[in-house]
Amino acid sequence: MARKLQWFGLAALAIAITGCTSSDKYQAVKLENESLRTQLSDSESKANAARAQAEAYQRQLAALSDGNGSQTALNANLIQQLSAKDAQLAELTARYEQALNRQGSAVALPAEVTNALNTFAQQNPDLVDFDQARGIVKFKTDFTFATGSNVVTEKAKTAIQRFAQILNSEAAKGYELMVAGHTDNTPVVNPQTKTKHPDNWYLSSHRAIAVGEELSKHSINPQRIAVVGYADQRPIAANTTTEGKAQNRRVEVLILPSTVRASTVAKTSGKTGTPSSKKDFNKDTTVAQPDRGSPLNK
Repeated sequence: MARKLQWFGLAALAIAITGCTSSDKYQAVKLENESLRTQLSDSESKANAARAQAEAYQRQLAALSDGNGSQTALNANLIQQLSAKDAQLAELTARYEQALNRQGSAVALPAEVTNALNTFAQQNPDLVDFDQARGIVKFKTDFTFATGSNVVTEKAKTAIQRFAQILNSEAAKGYELMVAGHTDNTPVVNPQTKTKHPDNWYLSSHRAIAVGEELSKHSINPQRIAVVGYADQRPIAANTTTEGKAQNRRVEVLILPSTVRASTVAKTSGKTGTPSSKKDFNKDTTVAQPDRGSPLNK
């Protein structure tokens, strides 16, 4: 009996030992499986992140490729626009020089227009000069604008309104108008001025545009108007004196005895109001040039 009990005890101990060993192996395998699953999950996450990054790079490359094509087209368009502007400026400059060189009978403005402009200049001596020999009305910018500004003064607005009435008269309405802005050779240095008019090219152009727009507000057909800025490149007096500089600061309105657009003017001269699009007016006539130096306390 004692021997049987001893055998059963040994058997139980063997079973217990075997059971503990299987449990330890199970736990070890379980931990290993969990570790492998964790590693697999990390690998899948990294693979997904790498795949997403690769797709993002592909999209960026495609965008860059498309952008290069668009940029090339944009550059070509800008070059074409600059070429057109250069041609337009060359034409305006040629017409300006031709107008300056004409004298007397070559101007041939109707007598009633010449008389009206002479009276206009006499009524506004501090603001306007009239060159009858060349058919040029000169607005003195020291009185037409504040220093370093392209905002037309109230007194100048009143004068321009009267000027527009003369230009819209039956005798004058068939003539084209070239509005040319000029400055002296003093550079633009005032920081507040430079934010809007970086140099004399901008200031002269912006002042010419302002006069052109003011004329158009008083029923002058914008198709009659060309606008150009010459900065200090067309002086009429020496810039070595205060008086000379003052003469050079001007906006000229050249009355061109041209019938090139007479048919267009005839069709629209009866219409009143401002141009249909100020943006188009500025776009077609503004001339911006490189910085070459720049009016009084600008």
